[in-house]
Amino acid sequence: MRIGTRRSALALAQAHHVADRLQADHGLACEIVPFTTTGDTDAGTLAGDSDKSRWVAELEQALLAGEIDLAVHSAKDLPGELAEGLALHGAPSRAAVEDVLCGASSLEDLASGARVGTSSIRRVAQLRAARSDLDVVPLRGNVDTRLRKLADEREGLEAIVLARAGLQRLGREAEIGGILDPARFVPAPGQGALALEGRAEDSRARESVRAITDSEAFTCLLAERAVAHGLGASCHTPFGACATALGTGAMLLRAWVGLPDGSAWACDELRGEASAPEQLGADVAERLLAAGAAEMLRRAEEMACAP
Repeated sequence: MRIGTRRSALALAQAHHVADRLQADHGLACEIVPFTTTGDTDAGTLAGDSDKSRWVAELEQALLAGEIDLAVHSAKDLPGELAEGLALHGAPSRAAVEDVLCGASSLEDLASGARVGTSSIRRVAQLRAARSDLDVVPLRGNVDTRLRKLADEREGLEAIVLARAGLQRLGREAEIGGILDPARFVPAPGQGALALEGRAEDSRARESVRAITDSEAFTCLLAERAVAHGLGASCHTPFGACATALGTGAMLLRAWVGLPDGSAWACDELRGEASAPEQLGADVAERLLAAGAAEMLRRAEEMACAP
């Protein structure tokens, strides 16, 4: 099984985790095939960091060309629409979903005007909604690079916000100062999850992935992606969605949408059947749209794209 991945330390760790599972649970010999994506080479802008196709296009092209059999993605980096001929085959067990603060134990501990770094327009909006007095600044690079910038006094950063899952997978949880409440700082759809993508007609890859798929994690991922699709959330939209399996055949789905400056936001949550995750996502999207999310999405797009 040829497994495609980005070249970052985190992406490689995730791909090796999947390969180890396939070898241990399914007896498959696996080869890791690293790729450099446009997202790895293009400096871009803060809004551009949310253009998810930049992180997966080369991997999807390799799948379609038959150069690899499976692509391992951080699910939050996967666009809502996959390339034609490709499909999500599954997802292994999910890591922690929360965002975390590094450099401070809580937002309340930060002084007014403190510089907080993040590369996510969602996190920018949620930080500004919670603390409009903070100076939220762009922060690029992989996890190690961002932590080095936090430690570098010349950068002037008091704290940075990262995904807890990435720190877990790199063995760097000791860097966490505080965990942000996911009910307030609703994570990105798919955060903490790995998405395993392959050719739609490749039954061998699909059956292999099924053997290592965590059904609850995959169901939650489908619900989160469905609400994003229902809202028509774009790469410039501050948007979060997080589903939780309740263990009784039910699921709780929470979604958040806001303006980049944090001046307005809307949040909703709904329980539904875990057997119909995409319907639950559609229902949450419909409720948010009825509450005025469409106008907020339009304004967020204009604000994010303004010169």
